[in-house]
Amino acid sequence: MAKITRKPAPRKASVPKKEAKAIVAKPKAPARKSLKATRPKSTKPWTPAEIHEVFSRFRKANPEPKGELEHVNPFTLLVAVVLSAQATDAGVNKATRALFEIADTPQKMLDLGEERLREYIKTIGLYRTKARNVIALSAKVLSEFGGEVPRTRAEIESLPGAGRKTANVVLNMAFGEHTMAVDTHVFRVGNRTGLAPGKTPLEVELGLEKVIPAEFMLHAHHWLILHGRYTCLARKPRCEVCLINDLCRWPEKSV
Repeated sequence: MAKITRKPAPRKASVPKKEAKAIVAKPKAPARKSLKATRPKSTKPWTPAEIHEVFSRFRKANPEPKGELEHVNPFTLLVAVVLSAQATDAGVNKATRALFEIADTPQKMLDLGEERLREYIKTIGLYRTKARNVIALSAKVLSEFGGEVPRTRAEIESLPGAGRKTANVVLNMAFGEHTMAVDTHVFRVGNRTGLAPGKTPLEVELGLEKVIPAEFMLHAHHWLILHGRYTCLARKPRCEVCLINDLCRWPEKSV
């Protein structure tokens, strides 16, 4: 019988290790767009005449705007602003009405004590930390400033729980200084309208101070806060009732 021979199957060519890695490597995800790239850009800068017109309209509609945090003196204003971080003004007012009836000075606040203070403000977010800060700032106001709220930004910022925005609010509302307190509303309005675009609250603050005429600066931050809170809303801006919709540079405005 003839002997049957089988040819060995051809061996598969081996893939070099470097090439194998290249084959199985996952494609890189596309680079994310930077914040700067996604922010709408103003097509036309505001002119001084347009900025004057904007604040003239705000003044005509609301000649004497008031902050919505309830207080009875500079100290209670300071406390209210410290408590308002990451909280609504309405929520702070609800908690402080009873508090300020019995503790409207640094000494009375110290006499109340941290534990009892927590009971008054427990409906406010981060109330434990805030109670600790309020007691500490009360002690510092007494020991370093003679029981009076200091009147410079640096001194106010040195108090526990107080930052630049707190200082600007107190300086403006309690002492009539021409400061610009930038909260989330002012930050949004400054960027969205193109009045003072900036990546940080400080950039927006300095930009607004640079372009707003001095005659409007006393009330400017109140007008902008109220505009952002009730008209230029974050999710659904009410462009149809906006006082400045014909001047606004926002490319997505609905009118």
